[in-house]
Parts: sequence; structure tokens; C-alpha cells
Amino acid sequence: MVIGQKYAACLVCQERKNISPEPVTTDPPAMDQTRRFEGVWTFDRQVSYHAADILLDRVLVYRPELRQKIEQAKQELLNNPQRLQEVDPDPFAQRLVTYIQASQYKLQKAYRSIASQERRERLTNSITSAIRRSLDPNEIFKVAVKELGKATQSCRCLIYPCKSTDASITITYEALGDESLPSLVGQIWSLADNPLFQITAQRQESFAITDTGTTGNGLIDFSSVSDRLERWQIRSWLMVPILYQGRLLGIVELQHCQASPHVWAQDEITLIEAVATQLGVALIQAESYANLEDLNQQLAALERTRSNLIAITGHELRTPLTTIQVCLESLASEPDMIPELRQVMLDTALTDADRMRKLIQDFLILSRLESGRVEWHVEPISLDECVSLALSSIHTRSAQQNLPHIRAQVPLELPLVQADGEWLVEVISKLLDNACKFTEPEGEVLIEAKPNGGKMLEITITDTGRGIEPNRLETVFERFYQEEGALRRTAGGTGIGLAICRQIIRNLGGQIWAESLGRDQGSQFHFTLPIAPERKSPTRHEPKPEKGKRPSKVKSKK
Repeated sequence: MVIGQKYAACLVCQERKNISPEPVTTDPPAMDQTRRFEGVWTFDRQVSYHAADILLDRVLVYRPELRQKIEQAKQELLNNPQRLQEVDPDPFAQRLVTYIQASQYKLQKAYRSIASQERRERLTNSITSAIRRSLDPNEIFKVAVKELGKATQSCRCLIYPCKSTDASITITYEALGDESLPSLVGQIWSLADNPLFQITAQRQESFAITDTGTTGNGLIDFSSVSDRLERWQIRSWLMVPILYQGRLLGIVELQHCQASPHVWAQDEITLIEAVATQLGVALIQAESYANLEDLNQQLAALERTRSNLIAITGHELRTPLTTIQVCLESLASEPDMIPELRQVMLDTALTDADRMRKLIQDFLILSRLESGRVEWHVEPISLDECVSLALSSIHTRSAQQNLPHIRAQVPLELPLVQADGEWLVEVISKLLDNACKFTEPEGEVLIEAKPNGGKMLEITITDTGRGIEPNRLETVFERFYQEEGALRRTAGGTGIGLAICRQIIRNLGGQIWAESLGRDQGSQFHFTLPIAPERKSPTRHEPKPEKGKRPSKVKSKK
């Protein structure tokens, strides 16, 4: 109540009981809906005086020390009603009503904002806790699209990883709010011609379209995706980027497919942006974990390489050194040794010294290749000549050994290959040496070559030797790999010859691989090299032959 010199007003109300229940909604109840009141608002002076008298008496019960002020108020205002005969309460009433309405509106707006914030935080926390349970990106996307589709109640929710430069992606993660809609799972979703994606990726911010039929501002032309909009019934479209430090990791895409367009509320967009932010953090964590696992695997492989290096080099160096030492000590301690035995000692020492030289040379070659310190002299060369040089090298080095029969089937009419001749001979020699090492003298080694795909030449070295287990066909190209173990091998070697071959072939633009049916089934080593481009010979006018004579044949060497 208000009792003043020129006006009087009174509001009398009581709390309403046994009201009908509110309709069930997904939103939490607003705070101003928990209690209801009803009452009377009046400017009647007598009603206001009577209500004021009751209230002042009530105040006196709780605050007896205010008795003097209460009696003074009653004497001046309540006991002198004649002073308010000509009062017009309308201006005050209008201001008071306006103030109450404005306050009520602000209060309701604040309650709605609090309720929306609480709903958004609760939903964000539930989705975040769901996607944080796994460090697998596939599981993160699967859980996120399910939870977000349920929360937004959109007709179709898509989440897909992508980069801003991607031309298209394949839809894998989808949540349908309407089961009658066609699914996009497995469909190729074009991005290069999608104007909404291009704007979202360029601006790195959310972009919403209320009605794809009428864009309104005229800034977007959907003609390039009109067939897609019609086929998948997309009426309202929203894209939210998944970002991390300015890097686009993916897109959250919501679609409404009803006949009437859907107006995207700011609270709805803010909610999806919050989820997209959490998705970005989760994906970066998953990526970091995957990189850490890869690093651990690389460290484990490095440790294995180190162990193999120590074991192999220790064995391969110690054996020839021991032999050389024994031979030299024998020559030094027995000057009267017969010439035949002296020659045997010298030949043995020289052979093992050459073995150590090759070991160190292979280490240096592999180090140069892996560090990129090799100068390549690539030019058109004849494959037949390289095979001949490699065969000569094998026969020269193994003159005293019983080699298997080596047969070459390299047609002379094959085109030239674009390669470095010295390194190509090194590859063929090592592959031949490897084939002869694991093939019995009664076996056979075959070298073949043929065009492969028009732009490449494929060389195959086949042996009838020991063979390779199918699960180790890729492992044999690793550094220091030894199938039998470093200390119980029947054939010598460091285990880096095939690793050197792989490095050389890759640098020459080709590929190398192995094939085998298994133990004692022989093996095949294939590698490819690019065919050299044909050189155009200058045009030359040949003189016409004299009558009765045939033109001589000029053989050109390719």
C-alpha cells in the first residue's frame, strides 16, 4: 500500500492453492512459475486506509519500538481523510503499473536466460563426458552425433571430419530425428560446390539458413546444390565448424526437413557451438594420443634396431677379425711355414678383410641414402647393360663359390629407363647376391623385365631357394632384419642390403616388393623404374637411292 499526501493505493493478494499442473515440456520449469498469487489492486481511499491500519498494527507486533512513529502516521494520514478529497491517483497508478510490468518482464527474461544457460551447460556436460570416455576419433564422432541429434531434435544431424581444402567426404556419422527420412550414411558429400560449407570454412564461424528456398539476403546461390536440397529434403540448414587454434577439424551440420522453415534460435546455435568446441578439444587429445602411440612404436622399433645393430655388427666384425688375427699370428710366429699354407693364410685374411670392407661400406651407403647426402645422376640408360654389369660383378666376387645357375631374360628392344646407372647396378647386384645366398647350387636364379602400366618397367628376380614366410614379406626390407637371428644364421650378411635397395628404388621414383609362397617355395623380388621419355630426332631429308640400288640399313642404338 501507498499512503501519500496526494494519493493512496493498495494491493491485497494471497497465494493461490491447488492450481492445475503445468503441461509437460522438455524445458525445466522457470523459477517464476513455482508460486502463483491472486488479489485486488485498488485506489479507493477507504480500502487503502483500512489496509494500512491493519498493516501498521501488524508491524507493531513485531517492532514495538516503532510505536511512536506508527501512532504519528495514523494521526497524520489515517485520521485526516479530508486532505485527499481532490487527489487524482491516475499518474501514479500508470507509473506504478508500468514499473511492475517492466520488472516482471525483466524477471521473466532473466529466469528464461538462467534456465537456458542451465540446460545448455547440462547438455554440454553430458555430451562432453560421453565423448571424453574414449580417445578413439571414431567413437567420439559416433557418441557426439547421437547425443547432439537427440538434444537438438533436428531432422538430421551430421558430424564429419574434414579440412578446408577437402573437395568431398563420405558421410559416416549421422543421427535421424525422423526415421522416414533417407539416410546419408555412405553417401559422398561434396564440399567444393557447397556454398554454405565454403562460407563456414572461410569465416570459421557458424552459418545458418532458415529457408534454403529463399535466402533473403541474396548472398548465397544454392543452384549448385539444388538437386541435393530436393533429394534430401533440406529446408533449414545450419553448419558449425569444429575448430582448434584456427585449424578446421570438422563440421557439425544440422538439417530440418519439414514443410515450414525452422528459425534457428541464438541459444540453439550457442549450444551447438559449445559442443563443437568440446569436440575440437577431444579430437586434438585423441590425435595427440595417437601421435604418442606412434612415437612409442617408433621408439620401440628404434630400440630393436639398436639391439640388432649391436648383435649383427658384433658378430660380423668379430668373426673376420678373429680369422685375420689368427692368420697373421701364424705367419708371424712360423717363418718356416710351407709356401702353400702361407698362401692359404694370406688368402683367408684378404677374404675376411674384404668382408669387413663391404660391411662398413654398406653402413656408409645406408647412412648417406637415409640422410639425403647422395648426388643422383639420372639419365636414360639401357637395362640390359646394367644387368650385364651386375652379373659380371657377381661372378667376379664369387669365382670360388658354387653359385646357382643365373639366367637373364631381358629383351633388347625394351625402352630405356630413367635412372642412375651406378646405383641401379648396385640394386641388381644386391638382389642377385641375396638370391644366390639363399639358393642351393642346384637351384636357379632368373632375371626378367617387362613394361608395367605403360610408364614403368618392372624387373623381377626369381629364385628357387629358401623362400619367405608370407607375414614377413614387408619386414625383410627393414634395416638389420635377420630371419634366423643374428647369432644362429647359416648365411652371412648384415641385414641392410634390402634396406639399401628400397632406399635407392624409392629415390629413383619406383617401388620394390617381395613375393613368396612360404618356406622352401622360392621367392620373387620385384622393382619398378620409370621409362625414359623418347627423344625426338631432328628431321633430315634422306637422298633418294639411285635406281636399281637398295637403301642401306642404319641400326640405331637406343
